[in-house]
Amino acid sequence: MKRMFLLFSHKLTDEQIEDAKKSFGVDEFIYLPQNLQEIWSNIPPEVEDIKPLLEDIKQFLKENAKTGDIVLIQGDFGAVVEMVEFIRFWLLPVYATTKRISKEIEKDGKIVKVSEFRHVRFRKY
Repeated sequence: MKRMFLLFSHKLTDEQIEDAKKSFGVDEFIYLPQNLQEIWSNIPPEVEDIKPLLEDIKQFLKENAKTGDIVLIQGDFGAVVEMVEFIRFWLLPVYATTKRISKEIEKDGKIVKVSEFRHVRFRKY
């Protein structure tokens, strides 16, 4: 059984779910508990050292992840680097790549540029 832990501020799209299943054999997706998700999604920019903020997330992974599990990590750059370094010897850190599709549409007599992002693949850190 392959599991993907999600250190990610969004819900996975259907394309991402299918890709994880196909590319890595993932059959279970594990979101952070709400209290940890709140931390991950709101890393304060004023804080100089964010390592203490990530301790509970690290503990959650230590207690729940097993060697070979996959972790999708996207968010605050410093938090991403810290978590990739923390897990890279026992879990597989990945991130999602996207393709931007831009369109110009007329709305209320104005031209508005709209960007749509489509999942392409997961890439290993």
